[in-house]
Amino acid sequence: MISHLAAIAMGLAIDRIVGDPPNWPHPVRWIGSAIRRLTKRWNYGPNVFRNGFLLLGTMALLVFLVVYAIVALAYSVNIFAGIAVEALLIASGLAQKSLKDAALDVYEPLVDGNMALAREKLSWIVGRDTADLDESRITRGVVETVSENTSDGVTAPLFWAFLLGAPGLWLYKAVNTLDSMVGYRNEEFEKFGFASAKADDVLNFIPSRLTGVLILLMTENKRSLTLRQRFAEWLRDAPKHPSPNSGWLEAATAVQLGVELGGLNRYRGIESHRARMGTPVYPLEAHHINETISHMQTVTIGFFILFALGGILFGVA
Repeated sequence: MISHLAAIAMGLAIDRIVGDPPNWPHPVRWIGSAIRRLTKRWNYGPNVFRNGFLLLGTMALLVFLVVYAIVALAYSVNIFAGIAVEALLIASGLAQKSLKDAALDVYEPLVDGNMALAREKLSWIVGRDTADLDESRITRGVVETVSENTSDGVTAPLFWAFLLGAPGLWLYKAVNTLDSMVGYRNEEFEKFGFASAKADDVLNFIPSRLTGVLILLMTENKRSLTLRQRFAEWLRDAPKHPSPNSGWLEAATAVQLGVELGGLNRYRGIESHRARMGTPVYPLEAHHINETISHMQTVTIGFFILFALGGILFGVA
């Protein structure tokens, strides 16, 4: 248990400080390449729905077993080699620094008044049209992205790392990558990607809600709401989101910042109205990006402490 917690702590520290060097090979790229090949082979004919489950099972099992073999081999050398290898595998599956850097890439030109560059940088991390967005809507795009991905990219992988070690984290990453590649409700992937999309929803169910709770408990509430009031607004707004998990993050962020998230977006010129969450006490401004990054970092530490204490108590018992 101690070696396992040490590997997770080291992985968190490496990800926080170093992140993902852009020129280094990353396992997600290899996973994505395998998914593309299998998709070309299996996403056709009368059995695409069944084949979607086959894709999910194949990728999840393959990734889990490969990572398990690597970790087991490293620990068989000695405990220090095992901790080091597992820590690196965990670090490469987290997104604290990359998420922060992506948000700051938008924030910096935004505060400098370079709206064209801020819109361009935002278009790299969101799917919505960005060409005509003002400061408030640019900020909303970043805040929603960082908030949602606090679970997707940080606490959900951590959750599965605590339960199953680096193999569990990478099983989650495989499913999350599948969802991002085939989990769409369109003509091409609606049947084939069904299993992957639902599996991602299931694996994120507990982490997203727990992360939302930690945001409400561990970050500053700009409106000085009582805990009861915070939870009441959160429970009111979170289910409005079309995603079964993302709303629990975005609603918590909106409550704590005293802003409104959601509203009108455009995707390739087509309007999409997202349910509004939060009470717009304050207008969305660039500084809210930094505050949302702070939420992500604070909650990540809280998540680690919570599960580390739980793991130690479980080990003692």
